[in-house]
Amino acid sequence: MKSIKKSIICKNINDYHTDESIIKKHQPKAGDVAIFEVLELGTLTAIQDEDGRNCHIFPGDKIMATFGNRYASNQFEGYVPVGYHEVYDLMGKGGVAGVVKSMYYKLALRGATKLRLVGYATNGNGKVVNSIYHHTQPVKFAPEKARSHKTVLSIGSSMDSGKTTSAAYLCRGLKAAGYRVAFMKLTGTVFNKDRMLAFDCGADVAVDFSELGFPSTYLCSLDCIIDLYEGLLTSVAPINPEYIVIEIADGLLQRETEMLIDNKAFMSTIDHVLFSSGDSLSALQGVATLRSKGIEPFAVSGMINTCPLLVDEVNCKLKLPLLNLQHLASSNVVHSLIRTTVSPAVKSHIGADRLVLDVA
Repeated sequence: MKSIKKSIICKNINDYHTDESIIKKHQPKAGDVAIFEVLELGTLTAIQDEDGRNCHIFPGDKIMATFGNRYASNQFEGYVPVGYHEVYDLMGKGGVAGVVKSMYYKLALRGATKLRLVGYATNGNGKVVNSIYHHTQPVKFAPEKARSHKTVLSIGSSMDSGKTTSAAYLCRGLKAAGYRVAFMKLTGTVFNKDRMLAFDCGADVAVDFSELGFPSTYLCSLDCIIDLYEGLLTSVAPINPEYIVIEIADGLLQRETEMLIDNKAFMSTIDHVLFSSGDSLSALQGVATLRSKGIEPFAVSGMINTCPLLVDEVNCKLKLPLLNLQHLASSNVVHSLIRTTVSPAVKSHIGADRLVLDVA
């Protein structure tokens, strides 16, 4: 039996010492690495280990995880705690620990898996190890940089509206059309499943924020997120992608999502937008919200396609293509892309046929 089960967010943490003496006096921050003992199992009965596989956990097990914040309307809302707590919560399978504030009603019966802080992982200088940029350096966002690739931003009305699946199948369609494709999940909480789905659908490379050590992006500043974006663009550059499909977690009203789509510099790097929704009203309102910001999606997709009646409702009201997974996975999806750009207010071209917005 392993003495410590390492979660995937800690995969690059190898040289450390467990310091038990500072557990009551160190104020943790997002990314701080610690060793926890599993006290009681709740909703989460496994973590994703450093190889990305499900590793079952049991009371008495020691796990390596990081402190972090989480925003997930169908899972947990939780935060890095202020001060020492006798008991902490496991808030994500990827290895995010903190204190839960609220949870989706279906999780309430079992609640969160409970943890006890054993000690912090410290380096040779006695400093607490932080996973964020632990093995790499940040890259400054450069919106004016000339780029040869085109980008598709996958956003949605809410968590579980179909953003990830739509983005992954779009990767498959672009590959079927003969393009080199990268997938990027820019915001969310560490979990390997989403980028692996895109990779299995055919993306040449699939990355997310956790590759740079972020346990989550919730409550990160805008500057932090757009620098993270630049870092992920740098990481996929070796394959020279022709398209990069970028997913942003949660819905249009979520803090980081709203900050990004309201930011002209970030949106100047986006060529096309795919909007996913779970029902007809959110499809109509979501598209209206995007249009009010000068963003024209090229299509609507997502869970709405599971109900033909809802599709009919939207088709009567919205003059946009509704693309199901079969459509997205077809090489013909490229024709939908080239007909619509992120905004009609286009000022200049960067690279081959790349349309961009004005940067204020």
